[in-house]
Amino acid sequence: MSDGAFSAALAMILTLDPEFLGIVGLSLQVSLTAVAIAAVIGMPAGALLAMNRFRGRAAVIVVVNALMGLPPVVAGLAVYLMLSRSGPMGSLNFLFTPTAMIIAQTILVLPIVVALTRQVIEDLWLEYRDHLTSLGQTGRAAIPTLLYDARFALAVALLAGFGRASAEVGAVFIVGGNIAGHTRTMTTAIALETSKGELVVALGLGIVLLTLTFLINVFVFGASRIGRRYMGQA
Repeated sequence: MSDGAFSAALAMILTLDPEFLGIVGLSLQVSLTAVAIAAVIGMPAGALLAMNRFRGRAAVIVVVNALMGLPPVVAGLAVYLMLSRSGPMGSLNFLFTPTAMIIAQTILVLPIVVALTRQVIEDLWLEYRDHLTSLGQTGRAAIPTLLYDARFALAVALLAGFGRASAEVGAVFIVGGNIAGHTRTMTTAIALETSKGELVVALGLGIVLLTLTFLINVFVFGASRIGRRYMGQA
């Protein structure tokens, strides 16, 4: 790769090319929405799984942990079959839209959030069970307190989910179609432009993707450090 390609990629970023910004914006919209939905569903589900004992619980945990490694193309195929015209949700016309991509990414992120939340809340419950029980917080009543206390650790879980979503190619390609100006994300655009030999665009998108991931990691790490320091002084 020549220095000229790298310089051209930086120039494209700095000049705020509208098409380029559209791809970046859609990628963030899809990934952040998927992570938010997974958080709303997955954190309470993970906490309930941590706090409750029932027949088959171990099997549920094994399945959730196994789904953390769900192949993206399998998730994409499942969503495609569900949203296709002959599928149960075909009438909604979600296929090849950002909504379909959000659904696919949510399916990929959700097991990560559930599994990591379950582990964090279970560990906290073992540590603070006697104290919370003395305050009358047992079972489900203790979940809000535990989730709040674990908020910094859970931020790492969401960060892991965002990493899974933002790096996804196969599932979003299957259900989104990589349509220019409509469903093209950074990862699918990088794959397409690289296959075409258009390294400037691919490199520019790669730089932005890495930069965003780095900045989000820095933000979460900094917020976690500040929060722990504040709690230690309280």
